[in-house]
Amino acid sequence: MTETPFSPFDTDLERETALRVLRDAVAGADDGELFFERRRSEALMFDDGRLKTASYDASEGFGLRAVRGEVAGYAHSTEISESALRRASETARLAVGDGGGTWADAPEGTNLKLYTDADPIEGAAFPVKVDTLREMDDFARSLDERVVQVTASIAASLQEVEILRPEGTSVRDIRPMTRVNIAVIVEQDGRRESGSAGGGGRMGLNGLLDPADWQAKTREALRIAVVNLEAVPAPAGVMDVVLGPGWPGILLHEAIGHGLEGDFNRKGSSAFAGLMGQQIAALGVTVLDDGTIPDRRGSISVDDEGTPSAKNVLIENGKLVGYMQDRQNARLMGVRSTGNGRRQSYAHIPMPRMTNTYMLGGDVAPGDIVADLKDGIYAVGFGGGQVDITNGKFVFSCTEAYRVQNGIVGAPVKGATLIGDGATALKQIRAIGNDPALDPGMGNCGKQGQWVPVGVGQPTLMIGGLTVGGSAA
Repeated sequence: MTETPFSPFDTDLERETALRVLRDAVAGADDGELFFERRRSEALMFDDGRLKTASYDASEGFGLRAVRGEVAGYAHSTEISESALRRASETARLAVGDGGGTWADAPEGTNLKLYTDADPIEGAAFPVKVDTLREMDDFARSLDERVVQVTASIAASLQEVEILRPEGTSVRDIRPMTRVNIAVIVEQDGRRESGSAGGGGRMGLNGLLDPADWQAKTREALRIAVVNLEAVPAPAGVMDVVLGPGWPGILLHEAIGHGLEGDFNRKGSSAFAGLMGQQIAALGVTVLDDGTIPDRRGSISVDDEGTPSAKNVLIENGKLVGYMQDRQNARLMGVRSTGNGRRQSYAHIPMPRMTNTYMLGGDVAPGDIVADLKDGIYAVGFGGGQVDITNGKFVFSCTEAYRVQNGIVGAPVKGATLIGDGATALKQIRAIGNDPALDPGMGNCGKQGQWVPVGVGQPTLMIGGLTVGGSAA
């Protein structure tokens, strides 16, 4: 049964009372807000031929923030009441001290609506979800007798937020999220390999539960697993690398995306600090962070401070032209918020975060880029990676990659890792494909213990001189 729309103001907390307490908390501060949230989520996982887990979670609460200069006072509670709000106000106000702040202008309003507000959990009955997972398992096993294990999952959630500003304005946003994933393990001659596929976004479950959709995901997961059955040990050394379109943009996200967030640059800890207006990438490289793409996983109609989402150019034709900003860092740096103030939940303070970060396409055919690769790796899929924000150094593991020699794609390789640093990699981009693509909707981004959904994307790219970790030649 669908619940009534979320409203934090009822008999336990009247709107005028909340506004009065908030104004007292931020008196003499530079900025602040009350962030109310209700979230519901459901996740089902079918593993090894049976429904292994089925979970449902519901939570609600508020976070109160008072900001002065570089300091922010923050308090949160799962109890939405006047007494809880007054206790939070006392804590948050510690950051204000004796006051004397200069109040920041409120965010501009917007009626932008990028996704449905329907509850995706209610979009399909529980038995239908279970039956779909069972069908996914059966279908994967029917495709290839080498399939020995299948793991399939369906997840849906609905986040409802209301942001109350001291000026008396309120901003509301209702954010759905869905995702369907499948992973398979195949075995041949005693060797086991795996492959996975999935995706979703801020949409209902109907399209994702369509057999045409999950069967395509299942075939893709199986294809990757079978490819890896034939993989040979990856070579090691410094070589040119071609990255495929779409999901490989995760390397772009990690290697340079975090380095272009406002807080790291204000504090001087980013490898890109102080380089505004300078050429930091090869000519033709244009990178955007765009939270306004309808239905995408990383999109937000408004950020978690109430600022409308935006399409922000970060790098234009190789030059650094913008950072991603929340309200606090933007004010301290003398610029405007870019709509990138995000938080994991009401229990977390907002900070500059990416939404959908991607590189625009060029004018080279992907096949020509691969044909120009004399001796290197063609990386199509990525798994986990690690990045040091202070210097941009990254290490990424490939889930699907091929050896290329004299422009000919050869055997798949196993155990390949790509090692480099974002600043250098940007300058060593030698070709940009005309096939830009976004990922299928499966990205999560971590920063300072907070996780938020994001999107990535890019065209086919050739990057020169990356270190490939594998087996010694």
